Amino acid sequence: MNYILFDGDVRNSLLPFTYTKPVADIRVGILTIREKWEKHLGLTTTTITEEYLEAKYPMVEMEENILLNASYLPTKELVIMVKNLSKNEAIFKGEDVIAFYSEENQEVDFEDFKHIEFEEDLLQIKNTWDIFSLNDKAIRADFDFITEGRKSEPIPNGVNCINKEDIFIEEGAKLTFATLNATNGPIYIGENAEIMEGVVVRGALAMCNDSVLKLGAKVYGATTLGPFCKVGGEVNNSVLMGFSNKGHDGFLGNSVIGEWCNLGADTNNSNLKNNYAEVKLWSYETGRFAKTGLQFCGLIMGDHSKCGINTMFNTGTVIGVSANIFGSGFPRNFVPSFSWGGASGFTEYKTNKVFEVAKIVMSRRNVFFDDKEQAILEHIFEETKQYRNY
Repeated sequence: MNYILFDGDVRNSLLPFTYTKPVADIRVGILTIREKWEKHLGLTTTTITEEYLEAKYPMVEMEENILLNASYLPTKELVIMVKNLSKNEAIFKGEDVIAFYSEENQEVDFEDFKHIEFEEDLLQIKNTWDIFSLNDKAIRADFDFITEGRKSEPIPNGVNCINKEDIFIEEGAKLTFATLNATNGPIYIGENAEIMEGVVVRGALAMCNDSVLKLGAKVYGATTLGPFCKVGGEVNNSVLMGFSNKGHDGFLGNSVIGEWCNLGADTNNSNLKNNYAEVKLWSYETGRFAKTGLQFCGLIMGDHSKCGINTMFNTGTVIGVSANIFGSGFPRNFVPSFSWGGASGFTEYKTNKVFEVAKIVMSRRNVFFDDKEQAILEHIFEETKQYRNY
């Protein structure tokens, strides 16, 4: 069977992250949504996404296909139902379609489909803030799934541990004189990840391959460090999707940082309003600030964005793609993509400069900034011009 993940109607509410990637490639928990489905299914997947992303994320259609709503995270029970789908059958959760069987070039009308209701609880990522607010549950689910029947590498001498049975260390990971407390949630340390001296961790924590916690870092749950992330200072309930750095002191809380981002030394974000009121976030879907239902909500930063030393972000700040922020004072709560500046004002960050930086940054991780990557950023630059009315 051929499996295809589709973005669905949540794509716009997951901007700015879905400017640069399909919904399926958002990381929450230990794995991306695509990785979760592929590990459960034992097969690779392709994607139905925005046209300008298709060169990097092509869709493969075969005679028989099962289409999967990428905003839903798989469970063993759901995967069993998905594998048992037959012609003209669809799995629903209320009004939402989770999965359906489709033949090549078939015109889909769900009125003609047998509706199968999935009645158990599922995690769905439908807003940017769901990525950190559901991260604890996602880490626990991934931890149980990918460590089942496997044995952790031994915990090195000199590492203080509480609740060792919920700590899993992959091959090649390095830990030196750290403290790991898995009482409140599991701790997963991926291949070739490193925890330096003096680090204090309280789970849940997911460290993906080649990520680093620097000297004396303080991290508490539920936090995810994607592949090749470097983190120092204090981090609480945040997700760094991959290839991003917060290398020095400063606080990051209740936040989501995309890929290829860098937070300058002593960058801090507020995650709680002074009046303890509900936090509102900029919504690309509605074009205005939207209620989150959360009291704690920090920084949402799209791919390739960066900030200088001592940057301060207000509660509920949204940064687009390829923004460069610096200077004293608090920048505004919504910074459009390809913006250059800070509290004193912004100008447009030209694409030729963006591409120069991206090539250098990505090459340091042995990743090539190719024509596909450039075309995606060029499209985003044009699509987001409407917001750069400084």
